[in-house]
This record gives sequence, structure tokens and C-alpha cells, in this order.
Amino acid sequence: MPGGRRQQVHQKPKDTKATMKRILKYLDVYRVKLIIVFLCVVVSSVTTLAGSYMIRPILNSVVGGEGIGVLVRNLIFMGCVYAICVVATFYQKQVMVKISQTVLYTMRKDLFDKLQTLPVRYFDGHSTGEIMSRFSNDIDNMGNMLDNSITVIMSSAISFVGTFALMVYTNIWLTLITVLMLPVMIKASTGILKHSQKYFKSQQAALATANGYIEETISGQKVVKVFNHEEIAKREFSQLNKDLREKQVRAQFLSGIVMPVNVNLNNINYALNTVVGAYLCIARGFDIGGLAVSINYSRQFGRPINELSNQMSTILSALAGAERVFAVLDEQPEKADRENAVTLEHVRGEVILDNVTFGYNPDKVILKNISLYAKPGQKIAFVGSTGAGKTTITNLLTRFYDIADGRITIDGVELRDMKKDSLRSSIAMVLQDTHLFTGTVMENIRYGRLDATDEDVIRAAKIANSHGFIKRLPKGYDTVLEGDGSNLSQGQRQLLNIARAAVSTAPILILDEATSSVDTRTERQIDKGMDELMKGRTTFVIAHRLSTVRNADAIMVLEHGEIIERGNHVDLLQMKGRYYQLATGAAELD
Repeated sequence: MPGGRRQQVHQKPKDTKATMKRILKYLDVYRVKLIIVFLCVVVSSVTTLAGSYMIRPILNSVVGGEGIGVLVRNLIFMGCVYAICVVATFYQKQVMVKISQTVLYTMRKDLFDKLQTLPVRYFDGHSTGEIMSRFSNDIDNMGNMLDNSITVIMSSAISFVGTFALMVYTNIWLTLITVLMLPVMIKASTGILKHSQKYFKSQQAALATANGYIEETISGQKVVKVFNHEEIAKREFSQLNKDLREKQVRAQFLSGIVMPVNVNLNNINYALNTVVGAYLCIARGFDIGGLAVSINYSRQFGRPINELSNQMSTILSALAGAERVFAVLDEQPEKADRENAVTLEHVRGEVILDNVTFGYNPDKVILKNISLYAKPGQKIAFVGSTGAGKTTITNLLTRFYDIADGRITIDGVELRDMKKDSLRSSIAMVLQDTHLFTGTVMENIRYGRLDATDEDVIRAAKIANSHGFIKRLPKGYDTVLEGDGSNLSQGQRQLLNIARAAVSTAPILILDEATSSVDTRTERQIDKGMDELMKGRTTFVIAHRLSTVRNADAIMVLEHGEIIERGNHVDLLQMKGRYYQLATGAAELD
């Protein structure tokens, strides 16, 4: 969080060739369109070369005094050639943009679909900003490459071969000068780009870290301000921004000097061709038109290399982004249901935890031999210090994480033997952290049961004591909520979450600090509604306010991942242990 120390995570880059192959797989379905694009590029490149070669007969006709008629015919022919070039280029660009944007659409869909299959563990270990950068920066970089770089590579290759052939045809000696300069230009480009590639990869990682910090700080602005961490946040972001700047400077500088280096080498080549060509015209009878064409081609011969050099920064950024996108696509999804997994039907809500042991990391155990029995319709409460393992138990009940040892059963069926969809549709949950989606109030409550009628939603809102304030909203239940319900108070947002659970018909209910965001008066007002909400459901309650758990059938007191006391409110008070200390104020919950 802002104000704390933040470590930058560097991903080990994957093989560039393998990444390119995976990108090509996305393009494979558009093979026919790519062939059309290729043909258009061929036509465009050939007509460009032919148009350039027309300089030779035009100049020779003028120098030879062949008359205005010949000049006009040559100019008309050149104009037709360039007109064909314009049409081919336009169509090629149009088709390629459609292909690239469709590929990006598919990639975004694959990435979003993949995120829906990933376990909660993945999201606990990656910031929202870091994940969002895959959809924005990384995929956008791939879009830049697909829009331009592919056609530039094809065009440059054709232009390179065509130019070389016409140069040999025009004058072999001038061609040799350009060919001798070519290895120098290639060596300069590849040498620089080889050093810049590693900086592009580190640049993408630094960009994701900076974006993640920005997103985290903006979403936590109230926390930042109330604890006066503005200056600390500035310093930390300044360090991340500086790191990003340094990596960008290295990457952009090295890729940026490729073009100037090649331009200057090309100018040297141009000068040598001019001097030698002039000598050939004077001493060997080389025609003026041929000299003009040769000099023009000597400059064009280096252009494909320059164009490729200009595209390399885009290509390197795209490949670095693609590696990061594919890294998410390669993440292990949530474990699939067992082959013989069953669907829960007519769930009564009998829940048993039998010697459950679990740790988020294998070397650090959170829960130690937890055992409990919840009869259908019972209310089981968990109290204890922060970090004692209360929320972890609910994470295991929903199979957000799988236990390391022991068993958890519902109606006698082990969790791992039932389908996850079936399990989770049997559980309704209200979390301490509220989350509302963009949409109407009605739609947000109905999220708990999509087939709920408007009357069901209103009934659930009344149970959660949220009907009154909803009716006072500008459009009542049709009021659109945006920005996670930013126009509502924290308590109102929580009441909508409680209403969402109320509309669900799930036989098991989990309340994780469900009333922590409402004041004591509001909490008393919804107590009756909560009793109605819990009626007939097996309910697990996590609460810091002991008033919330007084009427629980069984209260589990957890410390350091173990149940140290259990019983109802009266029994635990008589024991005069940890619960007694909490209830009488002799101790406080952390």
C-alpha cells in the first residue's frame, strides 16, 4: 500500500521466437486476407520501383531531344503506375487494419476469459494496475506492430530485392559500391538493437509497476490523506518514475540512434555513387538517366533497412508486451472439477470441518487442525484477533483455496468431490470490502440471483433495511451506480451488498464483517432483517463486534490458527477465558 515499501517484480522473459510463433497463430486464421495484403504490398512495391525507373527514359528523352510527345507519354505512363500504387497501398492498409484490430479483439477476449479461470491466489499476488497494464499498454503495443510493422517488413523485403535487381541491371559498378556499404549498415543496426532489446523488456516491467502504484494510490486516496502519506507517496512514486525514465531513456536512445546512424552511412554511400557515376558518364559513356536512377536506387537500397530499424522499437515493445500477455495466458487455471464431481441438490447446509490444516504458503501454516460441526440452519460465529484465521476458513469453504490436510464436507460430500459451480451457488457471501458494479441498483442487488424478479429484489432490500434510502435516490431502483457506488456512503454500499445476499436462495450464508461499515444504530435496525436473512440458512459470521454474535448457536474463538474456545455466549462467559476478556472489555480484538 502507499507508504509501505514496494518491491518490483521482474518476469523472466520468454523466447522471442516462441512469442512470435504464438502471435502468428492468431494471424493464421486470416491467411487468405494476409495473402491479399501481401499481393497488394507486392503491387505497391513493384509500381514504386517501376515509377522510379521511369526517370531514366524521361531524362534521356529530354537530353536526346526526342520531343515533347515522347516526354508526355512517359509522364502519363508514370502517372498511371503511381495511381496503381496508391490504390494498392490504400486497400492493403484497410485490410491490414481490420486484421490487426480483430486479432487484438481476440487477444483481449482470451485474456479476459483467462482471468475468469484463474484462482483467487493469482489476484491476491498481483495488483490491479499490473493486470490492467496487460489490457492497455501491452496489447496496444502489439496493435502498433500489427498495424504497421508486418506490412513494412514485407514491403521492405520486396523493395530490397527489387531495388538490387534494378541496380544490377542499370550499372554493376555502382551496385558494388552500395553492396559493400550494406554490411556496415546492417552491423551497425543489429549491434545497437541487440543491446536495446533487454532494456525494452525491463521498460515494460517498470511501466507495469508504476501503473500499479498509481492505481493503488488513487484508489486509496482517503487512506493516504488521513495518515498524511502524501509526501511518502510522492517520494515512492518519484523513485518508480525515475526507474521507468532511466529504462525508457536507455531503450529509446539505443533504438533511436539506429536511424541517424543508417542515414549518415546512406549519405556516404550516396556521395560515393555520385562521384563514381559522374566519372562513368564522362569516361565510359554512361547515360545521364542511368546515373540519376542509380543514385536514386542507391538511396532507396538503404531505405528498407532504415524502415526496419524504425520499426524495431515498436516490434521490441510489442514482443515484450506479448510475453507479458502470454505469461498470464500460461498461468495455471483454477483446478478443474474431478471427473466424478457431483452437483449438489436440495442442500440442507450441514457443514463439517475435520482436522483442517492450511497455509497460503507451504512453509507457513495458518490453520492448525480446525474441526467444527454446523447443523443445518445453525449460526456459527468466529471471533479472534486479526490474522487468527477467521477469513481463511471462509476462503476454504468457498474453495478459493484448497486445504492441505483434513476434510471439509457439506451434507456429507467432500468439497473436492463436488462441482465448484454447484458449491458456490449454494453459498451467499457478504464481505467486509464492498464491491458494486456499473449498473442500476436493481441490477446490483439481482447479481445475487439473476432470475430474481423485481419483487424479490425489493423484498431483499427491505430485509437489508436498504429500501428506504434506495427510494430516496434520484431514480430509485433504476439509479445507475458508477465508480463502485461512489455516490453512496460506505454504509449504504454495504447495505446493498447485504441485499444482494438476501435475494440469493443459497442455503449457506457467510457474513465476513458484514456490518462493520454501518453505524451501531443502523446495525440495530437491520438486526431483525438479518435474523430473517439467516432463517433456515447455515450461517458463518465473522465479527469484531461481539453484539453481532451473541445469539449465535456456537462461537469459535480463534488464536494463532487454532480454536482455543467454543460454545455459546453464555457458556463462554462462564468459562472466563479469552471470550470473557473480550466481552467484559478486559481485552480488545486486534
